[in-house]
Amino acid sequence: MQSLRFTALEGLTGVDVKIKPELNGKITDVFGSNVFSGRTMREHLSDEAYKSLMNSIKAGTKIERKMAEQISSGMKSWAMKKGVTHYTHWFQPLTGTTAEKHDSFFTLKSDGTSIETFDGDALVQQEPDASSFPNGGIRATFEARGYTAWDPSSPAFIIEQGAGKTLCIPTIFVAYTGESLDYKAPLLKALAALDKSAVDVCNYFDKNVSKVTATLGWEQEYFLVDEGLANARPDLVMCGRTVVGHAPAKGQQLEDHYFGAIPERAYAFMRDFEEESYKLGIPLRTRHNEVAPAQFECAPIFEEVNIAVDHNSLLMDVMAKVGKRHKLRVLLHEKPFAGINGSGKHNNWSLATDTGVNLLAPGKTPKTNLMFLTFFVNTIKAVHDYNDLMRAAIASPSNDFRLGANEAPPAIISVFVGKYLAEVLEAVKTRVNNKFDEQDEAILKLDLHRHIPELLLDNTDRNRTSPFAFTGNKFEFRAVGSSANCASAMTVMNTIMAKTLANFKTEVDGLIEKGEKKEIAIMQTLRKYIVDSEKILFEGDGYSDEWAAEAEKRGLPNVKTTPRALDAYVTEKNTKLFIETGVYNEKELHARYEILLEDYVKKVQIEARVIGDLATNTILPCAISYLNTLLSNINGMKTAGFPESAYKAQKQIAEKISEHINVISENVQAMIEARKVANKLSDSREKAIDYCEKIKEAYFDTIRYHADKLEFLVDDKIWALPKYRELLFLR
Repeated sequence: MQSLRFTALEGLTGVDVKIKPELNGKITDVFGSNVFSGRTMREHLSDEAYKSLMNSIKAGTKIERKMAEQISSGMKSWAMKKGVTHYTHWFQPLTGTTAEKHDSFFTLKSDGTSIETFDGDALVQQEPDASSFPNGGIRATFEARGYTAWDPSSPAFIIEQGAGKTLCIPTIFVAYTGESLDYKAPLLKALAALDKSAVDVCNYFDKNVSKVTATLGWEQEYFLVDEGLANARPDLVMCGRTVVGHAPAKGQQLEDHYFGAIPERAYAFMRDFEEESYKLGIPLRTRHNEVAPAQFECAPIFEEVNIAVDHNSLLMDVMAKVGKRHKLRVLLHEKPFAGINGSGKHNNWSLATDTGVNLLAPGKTPKTNLMFLTFFVNTIKAVHDYNDLMRAAIASPSNDFRLGANEAPPAIISVFVGKYLAEVLEAVKTRVNNKFDEQDEAILKLDLHRHIPELLLDNTDRNRTSPFAFTGNKFEFRAVGSSANCASAMTVMNTIMAKTLANFKTEVDGLIEKGEKKEIAIMQTLRKYIVDSEKILFEGDGYSDEWAAEAEKRGLPNVKTTPRALDAYVTEKNTKLFIETGVYNEKELHARYEILLEDYVKKVQIEARVIGDLATNTILPCAISYLNTLLSNINGMKTAGFPESAYKAQKQIAEKISEHINVISENVQAMIEARKVANKLSDSREKAIDYCEKIKEAYFDTIRYHADKLEFLVDDKIWALPKYRELLFLR
């Protein structure tokens, strides 16, 4: 019987690449066509309902039930005109995926009359089973009730799947007792805390600022693999990555894939998922080949963080669905292939005021430059003070494979600011007498204005090795993993910024109360913050051993594994941070900690089982079959009277194969026993550390090494698993 590998390889020749025709007209003609946008609201809502909804979106005011009835009626009218038959609350539970339960508009009245209905209650609230989603012990199995609640700040949209259309209402997900069970609720709380703190600081410079919004531009990296080849790899099916695989002769060493001509099949896929994304209001702008073979990237225009997070989660769903149309598997794992680049999701973060100012872009006047410097320094201080939380926010079993390898930043959190701004920070730090007074006020009007160009986009280099780098008018959090929900990193980023800005205002106000002039009080506090946080600044090569040694001297943590990185969530300091900002209560925080540890254990456990299964049922049988062929040939040559020198090479190969078989078998059995020991542990942290250090680190690489050696030795015609050269280069 022919293996799936060769069936898939034969099928590649019959793949029909169908490139969609160009859009009729422009992208703007379809952009947002499946979104209940401002224009659509205006057409389908009364003035009263429209104003109520817009006030809720802009100011966070509560929508009355009477208005919810009008809004739901208008939403249903719009959706049904577009062929929608069902609706769902669309939410982001702590599974790492999105969730939805579809209900039809159809119902029967008491007299048997059939009608379509969608009332305000259905719009505002639904009841998923809270005990069936990860909840960290907040809800027991017999305590099933939970609620999804409408988030008006994120517009409803229509998903098209096959011939069906579903109205999706973005929601938060909370337990019956009120604790958040999703990614969105804490993010919204963090954004609210940041808004308040940032407005308070902005008012030092501009009293007209009444709202500050965090913005996000994510960059989504991914791999594309032929579906048939992927299905022939149990590890890709179950884990999203290859747990074994010998390096191909050609990888990415020629650097010929990056920004190269996009392969036709990949281009057809891109065109298709981009059009679906445009309909959903996802403002994709960029597409290109990434560094590794079969790796690509897309990126949108910046949006408000809440909307951007929803759009990225939605995009990942869309990409997977569209990939199936093209018989392609979209791999979002951070490290699906060993030895070549992994995939990240760079989170480009900034702050914008309702007066149209980007707070991380230098302005034209001394006052706006001082405002820029204030937010710039506070960001550095926030990352310095809570670098352990920043590391925890990007921790996952899959991202552990990526951090510190092949253009992914290291696990050491540092900040890169570039030559010009490093000079500005040094100038502020080293003022004469270490003090700002009336005579030094000239620095506000001269030095800062001279040293900070209005636009830093072309004056700030891009340090690919920095996990958190200033890139002109924003900070780029490069360490976020490609499969992650952006909300995890953004919740932490906005929370620590909210707290740091609140502390900054308290300190500045204290100096003003003591008689200091406002500008001098600001500069003195900024200088203090620069001195306090300068050890987090690093301009060099984050991959180097020298930096690891230097970071250790500076006292910067280098936490390389998820179970230990997650400890940051439940330290006394960070627990206090989340409680004071209102982002998490203590119960929610510990529940998330438990969920993340449990997720780690389950994913490593699955990989261990897959490795054992592949070794026992696929790799060893292939190796033993070829070993028997060699031995049969050797014995035949002996019987025929050939001298030993004639079969010397075959004998050496047979000995190597036998050795690899024995080592793999011994390690698989030892790994199984280690899992049995770990599974008896009741403490979540201890179990996660055991799975990390006594299972994953102890056995995965060893088994892989010997399996990869067998792949190189065994006859290609009987090797059952698609090889890297096929997965990466055949499309």
